Order: sequence, then C-alpha cells, then structure tokens
Amino acid sequence: MLGPDDPLPRRPDRIIVAGTAGTGKTTLSGRIGDALGIDHVEIDGLHWGADWTPRPSFSDDVDAFVARDRWVTEWQYRIARERLAARADLLVWLDYPVAVSMQRVVRRTLRRRLQRIELWHGNVEPALWTFVTDRDHIVRWAWRTRAKYRDLPAVAAARHPHLTLVRLRSQGETDRWMRTLAASRS
Repeated sequence: MLGPDDPLPRRPDRIIVAGTAGTGKTTLSGRIGDALGIDHVEIDGLHWGADWTPRPSFSDDVDAFVARDRWVTEWQYRIARERLAARADLLVWLDYPVAVSMQRVVRRTLRRRLQRIELWHGNVEPALWTFVTDRDHIVRWAWRTRAKYRDLPAVAAARHPHLTLVRLRSQGETDRWMRTLAASRS
C-alpha cells in the first residue's frame, strides 16, 4: 500500500476511487481524469435512472465502460465493484476521518436539496424530512456504512493483487498526491 508521497510504479490507465459517502470520490475522480487527460464517468450516472430507480442497462453499461483503454470512476455498487477492480490498475482509497466525511455528506445533501440541484436523469435530493423516515437516506446510510472499508487493504491484496493501492487520509494528503500525479503527466 502506497501513501501520498510514494511514487506510483507506472502511470495508471484505469483508476477506481474508493471511500465512504462524503469523502469526495466523485470530485477526486474528476480531478484525476483532468490531470491525466482520461475520461471520468460518474458511476452514479450509469446506475440511477429517473425517479431514483436503478437503470436496467447498468450492468451492460459497466461492462462497456470497463472495456475502454483508459478511465476513472468511483468504486461503488456491489454488482460493479469486482468488474471495475478486475480491469483497474490503481485503487485510490480516501480513508478520511468519520467527522470529515459526515460533515461533507451533510453539507452536500443540504446544498443539493436547498438549491434543487439536478443530479442524474432528473433526480434531485429528497425532502429533508425524509432523513427521519427513510432508513436509506444518504446521511443515515453514510453513518451506517462509515466503517465499510476498514479491511480494504487485505481484501484488495487477496482479490486483486494486480492493483496498486494508494491510501489517502486527509484532504492535504490528497492534494499533495494530486500534485505529484499531475506532474507525472508531463
């Protein structure tokens, strides 16, 4: 497992970004795509259809996406994780403190809801009161799954030994790692 200051063994072509809700997987995936000049496809956009229903074509869309030569996306959805990891050559793990990820997911959810920001296929965040009534509200789900990746290094090494794993524990480490990654493009 590499840290923010360790050089990558080679320039990556297919990257997955893991982390609990609110860590910034999508933001970092976009930054990596920009830095390396590769496509970033937001996996939520492949998964969610109108009215927050999973798209029937999701599995096929993931297969088509991972067949590409170069890409970056978020490591989400049980049905997609193994396919993504099998083709990826780099796994970036955002292992931020729970307080950071929870603050971010709450702030993001509030902003999206209050500004009625359209997400994927016309979806918007549900009414704020659903936090109380919906067990799977994103903020409640984020809290419930906050320790989801504690065993990620061991699991990745056992299931996907070809993957280079980079663990980033703070926004400062992420920013430092991104500067190094961007410089490697030259």
